[in-house]
Amino acid sequence: MDILSITSRKRETYKVEIKYAVLWEAALGIAAITNTKLLDSLEKPLDYWYETRAALPEELRAHLEYAEENNTWKALLQLLHEKDFATLEEFRLFIKELPENKLKCICIPFVGDSFQFERESAAKGNSEAINKLKEQTKDNPFFPDYITFICHAEVNYLKNHLIEVITGWYENVIKPNQDQLHKILQTDAETKQKMKEKMESEAFVEWATAGVSYPPEPSVNKVLLIPHYIYRPWNIVADIENTKVFYYPVSNASVSPEDKYLPSSFLVLKHKALGDEVRLRIVKMLYERDRTLQEITEQLNMGKSTIHHHLKLLRSAQLVTIEDSVYVLKKKAVESLAKELDLYLHQA
Repeated sequence: MDILSITSRKRETYKVEIKYAVLWEAALGIAAITNTKLLDSLEKPLDYWYETRAALPEELRAHLEYAEENNTWKALLQLLHEKDFATLEEFRLFIKELPENKLKCICIPFVGDSFQFERESAAKGNSEAINKLKEQTKDNPFFPDYITFICHAEVNYLKNHLIEVITGWYENVIKPNQDQLHKILQTDAETKQKMKEKMESEAFVEWATAGVSYPPEPSVNKVLLIPHYIYRPWNIVADIENTKVFYYPVSNASVSPEDKYLPSSFLVLKHKALGDEVRLRIVKMLYERDRTLQEITEQLNMGKSTIHHHLKLLRSAQLVTIEDSVYVLKKKAVESLAKELDLYLHQA
């Protein structure tokens, strides 16, 4: 049956906000160094992480081991969303003065408005509420155990651990490079803000995160973008009330702002991917509709291995993705290329 639309309303989308602070960088640094399975995929080499950890005071290393065992970096990130903290001391005082139930409720992951009562009850130790939250988050690799840990933790020890681990990391790792890190984060946030004014929200989020597509959700009215340097090249996604959070990797240009001729690595990657006749043919085909590998090979009359190689290059440039074994063009990523190039050409 054909459906005739008589509404003139556009699909509602979300607002985008950008924040940056070295305190976020500190919490994400703790997240990175305690995620040992991920270390070899980070931009900084393994030697950096091993040497950094070995050079830290013994007490801080013990707190990092505790953070690794219990994923307390998540608690730090949750707490940092409560307000815009100007200094480390302000954040420490905030943690110290929080009532027990309030602290635990903040640290428990947000899993939706309909589970807020369970979140508050779990913070008070209600077993039924704790089990409901664990069941709701069972597909997450660490949330169920983390929820159990937070709900049963001795509050004074938890507070002391959170304060000591972020203080130790900040003093030993962040502070020696604080001015440089602040400048990198500030530069990236300001660049993203300029681009945000030229693009619609969904296209901008996909561009800023170098390829993460995020369509609107009914319960989310804001996307918060937080730049990071320490966790490159990964995007980290989180949820807080009414907000989707993306901790995204800063661009190369933000790391070396003095070189005005240095383009974004993703800008270069995208243009390289498109600088080939076969790949441009594939892009046009996918612009028309999603296609399988078989359909593409038959249309271009080329071998599957050759087409697969071209598709891999398009995927690495975040221009194409796979959904249910079908290749899909990220149209917003292609359409934003002209604006990205314009931003690069006009940057001072």
